[in-house]
Amino acid sequence: MERSVAVYEYLGFLATSVFEYRDRLTWAALESDAAELMVTLEDEAIDPQRQGVLFYLYSHDPPALREQLISRDIQAGEIVHGTPGPSAEMRVLDPDGYVLMIAQIDPSE
Repeated sequence: MERSVAVYEYLGFLATSVFEYRDRLTWAALESDAAELMVTLEDEAIDPQRQGVLFYLYSHDPPALREQLISRDIQAGEIVHGTPGPSAEMRVLDPDGYVLMIAQIDPSE
C-alpha cells in the first residue's frame, strides 16, 4: 500500500484520507484536481491480462515524466503514438500491477 500511495503521490495525487488497521495502511483516498482515486489492500495479486479497468492520466511532458519514473524504478514503457487517441502515450505499471496509460496533454489545453 505504501508503495502504491507513493507512486500516485509522485504522479501528482495527494492522499486526503487514509485508514490503518493494526498499524498497517489498508486504504487511501487520493485526489488531483478533479480526479479522485481510492486504493485498498487486497489478498490477491492483480492479473494485468485480466484487468477490467484502465486508468488514463495526462502529462504536459511525457518524455520527461518517463525519465523521472524510470529513475525511481517505476516501470514505464516506451512512448508510442496513441492513434486514434493521444499524440503520445506510455504504459506504466503501478506496484500492484495496474496499468496506467499516461498520455500527452494537447498543447492547446
